[in-house]
Amino acid sequence: MEPLKTFIPIALTLPIAVAVLWWVNWFLLKRHSGLGSERKFPRQLLMLGLSIAGIIAVAMALPVGVSTRNQVIAFLGLVVSGIFAFSSTTVFANLMAGLMMRTTRPFRAGDFIRVKDVFGRVSERGLLDTEIQTESRELIAVPNTYLITHPVSVIRSSGTIISVSLSLGYDVHHAVVTPLLEKAASESGLKEPFVHIAELGDFSITYKVNGLLEDVKSLLTARSNLFRHVLNTLHRADIEIVSPNFMNQRPLKENQVFIPDPMYQQSLSKDAKAEKIAFDKAEEAEQKEMQRIAVEKEIEALESAAVEANEDQRKGIEEQLLEKRALLEKLDIEED
Repeated sequence: MEPLKTFIPIALTLPIAVAVLWWVNWFLLKRHSGLGSERKFPRQLLMLGLSIAGIIAVAMALPVGVSTRNQVIAFLGLVVSGIFAFSSTTVFANLMAGLMMRTTRPFRAGDFIRVKDVFGRVSERGLLDTEIQTESRELIAVPNTYLITHPVSVIRSSGTIISVSLSLGYDVHHAVVTPLLEKAASESGLKEPFVHIAELGDFSITYKVNGLLEDVKSLLTARSNLFRHVLNTLHRADIEIVSPNFMNQRPLKENQVFIPDPMYQQSLSKDAKAEKIAFDKAEEAEQKEMQRIAVEKEIEALESAAVEANEDQRKGIEEQLLEKRALLEKLDIEED
């Protein structure tokens, strides 16, 4: 009987450890199989930690001497240390960068950002990388270490400046050009338009017309509309947008000008379809995040109200809390 007693700890520890790990794996991962990588990764880290703890518990329960048990535990420690040592350091660097950006929050899902040559809207924020949807609808996964080691430009949701530069000859006075460009920016839907003279070249003057775009989601369409209105406004004023050293070898009529026949109304875009097509995933991610933030605020308000409510009111508030928490969990599961 005495030898059998030495196997009791391992006989109890092993099935308990397996059962606990199986249940935790089902509760954290299998039950929420639709979770995105951003929310799945912390659960996977927790599962890894519990698995290591389970292996150590089984090693402690082995029916061997104390010295042998210590050697087994030391060997397991070496194996785990070796795994971390030989693993790519970029994984942990990206993880730490992702955690840092969770704290600083330089941008959120749906924001327009630019980092070096990459420009687009944030469609997913992961702990290891950030997914950006570009103007051509491509999805680019940018490592988080890249984002914290390079300057990131974020377009403010309250509005951004849209601008276009163009060169006109010295024969056109700037006092004529400036109000026309301001008018073009205003008619394109931009607020507070202004014009700068950016450069005095050898043959031409470079103008830069600017305006405030309040609805940043229509960035692509707003820029295109500004270009159209600049063309139309200057052509209406009989101002050629052509380099002063322009030379064409074709015989032309005397006093020939390079202004197309007016078709102003037909050429204007009224519907911002480009953004709907190009940034569909980023738009969906922003809507989900905004909805989640709204639900979290409602939960906080209900919890505060429950503290000061009487018994009857508290029951109704608790029912609302259950509904809001269920909705929050549903949003987490549906996240891509």
